[in-house]
Amino acid sequence: MSVVSWLPRIESEGGPKYLAIADALLADIQSGRLKHGHRLPSQRTLAKELGVDLTTVTRAFNEARRQGLIEANTGKGSFVRARTAEQDGLAPTASPIIDLSMNMPPQPPEARLRERIQSGIANVLSTPHGLMHLHYQESAGAGPDRAAGARWLERRLGSVPVDRVMVVGGAQTALYAILRTLFQPGDALCAPFLTYPGLRAIAEQLKLRLVPVALDAEGLDPAAFEEICQRDKPRALYCVPTIHNPTTATMPLERREEVARIARRYRVSIIEDDAYGALPRAAPAPIASLAPDITWHIATLSKCVTPAMRTAYVVTPGFADTLRLAAEIRAMTFMVPPLMAALASQWILDGTLDATTAAIREESAARQVIARRSLHGLDFLAHPEGHHLWLTLPERWRQADLNIYARQSGLALVPSDAFAAGPGPAAIRVSLGAAPNRSVLERGLELLATVLSHGPSALSSIV
Repeated sequence: MSVVSWLPRIESEGGPKYLAIADALLADIQSGRLKHGHRLPSQRTLAKELGVDLTTVTRAFNEARRQGLIEANTGKGSFVRARTAEQDGLAPTASPIIDLSMNMPPQPPEARLRERIQSGIANVLSTPHGLMHLHYQESAGAGPDRAAGARWLERRLGSVPVDRVMVVGGAQTALYAILRTLFQPGDALCAPFLTYPGLRAIAEQLKLRLVPVALDAEGLDPAAFEEICQRDKPRALYCVPTIHNPTTATMPLERREEVARIARRYRVSIIEDDAYGALPRAAPAPIASLAPDITWHIATLSKCVTPAMRTAYVVTPGFADTLRLAAEIRAMTFMVPPLMAALASQWILDGTLDATTAAIREESAARQVIARRSLHGLDFLAHPEGHHLWLTLPERWRQADLNIYARQSGLALVPSDAFAAGPGPAAIRVSLGAAPNRSVLERGLELLATVLSHGPSALSSIV
């Protein structure tokens, strides 16, 4: 059957977008708009049409498969399934999926996030000027919040002038605004061959020419970067030097210095996404500390505390760049949520942020130990204090759609295609933070190891 022309109608009430897409799919099946056997558009097509990253649509399709709404036919696409008694409410729902796809920090009891957020917000609002945090504020962030951000960044970047620090509503917002500030449609942007899907989505929306840079075990390859500088004249380089997403590689100091020298030689700006920089107890100096005049540095609380705070700090190359970026932020989102920014500032100043990050770091380290034990004998890369790993698939799985079999077995995964600028390697990113506790994670990882130990032909008859 030919592909049906379908675009989900997503409500704007908040909540995860992948669930909204799955809910829209269910609604359209129930209404008769989609019928049994209809072939859905490809995940890449939907991601482009909806303006979201591929991972979001992949998770939505995985959720739809879990609910029995669609089925995948390798090489042919995804098709609407016939309705069942379970979907009509006449049978129990399926067992929950163990999520190894969402790359978020674990939330252990020791982090005390529920208690700390509740009491922290109450403390912010109880101060003499507490209600000011419910008002509009400057697009670069309120002065005290920018100063607190500079203090938090000081241990990694050294002393940073407050007029180069901005508080932004999340790293994705910061990245979008920086690219809007630096680029015109058609400009070349360098990025690792395997890179953050959110960057790829922004580049596509802004019509940028994404030029992939080769990677090796130590991260971005400087020689490959220089060759691209000579050939393509890129305007900027995007990189994640510490605990790269998805490969987990951390660039050594010498390589960071070489990348900075090349960028300066060819007048290329650097966009340093330091999402995971606060996790390791020790990490090489950020590129922004080596070449502050050409580097846009993004540090977020999403990977070291919780994505719910929607707070990130941007260090610009200079004050004029701060003004340019603030104008973009003003046009896009106007400002960071002031209450969350004030909460982050309070936590920075009273030590709560460090204590929370330390608890998350310890939990991540414990989950990496579980991963090494559960996945023993499999080929994967990991940082001992990170919360994801990069697993190379066994030979028997390299021509099969692991996602289908994993979902049928109760697992949500992210394949390499979500990150690759071309045909991806036979690998998956396995995220360790979304599982609610260690026992659920261990069960999921052992299930993954079991799936990988069997070939697709063996599993097709038993799952």
